Amino acid sequence: MGAQFDLFGDTTNSILAADEYNTFRRLLRDSACTRCALSEGRTQIVVDRGSSQARIMAVGEGPGEQEDLQGRAFVGRAGQLMDRLAARAGIDTERHLLIANIVKCRPPGNRAPRREEAQSCLPFLKKQIGLVRPHTILLLGATAVRHLFREKKTFAMKDEAGRIFSSTDYPRTDFMILFHPAYLLRDPRKQPVFLEHLEILRRHLEPLGRWPPDIA
Repeated sequence: MGAQFDLFGDTTNSILAADEYNTFRRLLRDSACTRCALSEGRTQIVVDRGSSQARIMAVGEGPGEQEDLQGRAFVGRAGQLMDRLAARAGIDTERHLLIANIVKCRPPGNRAPRREEAQSCLPFLKKQIGLVRPHTILLLGATAVRHLFREKKTFAMKDEAGRIFSSTDYPRTDFMILFHPAYLLRDPRKQPVFLEHLEILRRHLEPLGRWPPDIA
């Protein structure tokens, strides 16, 4: 396993070599990672929120102010809105989801992460996916899509949101694109659409025996 991490430093290698999720989480959270410039302004590394036993992951773009202060993903206003909407669809975000981000440190002014920042942090997200082995990953917003799938450089969220697709890079995992909860705060008219997309998710997972969400 170690050979594939030769391009990284010893600390990163030890994090990526973890064979159990809670160990990975602890090592990354407690590390003094400086793989990109975002480390200079962070309060703490934000690894995730939710359950490592969840079969559904949600991936956003990066921590905001509250996330940086609390060390947990999606706990600000956008995350609270997502919690409420998800609950209406029968999803408990603490139990049914593992929520992570493309980057683990807060970008200045809550801007979108830059390409080099995302590329520096992606090995950690891919390790999370590999350890959790979710059957479904919810991509929250265009930034998450573009950085995880570099071939999707340009696309329209209005056309892609609510669509379920697969990728040969992540076998046995379905992906669904959703509007980012921060966008739903700015345009509340899209909140019913977000709920409609979660209903599409339910209808997709139910025949596969994967609904309710706590069923693997």
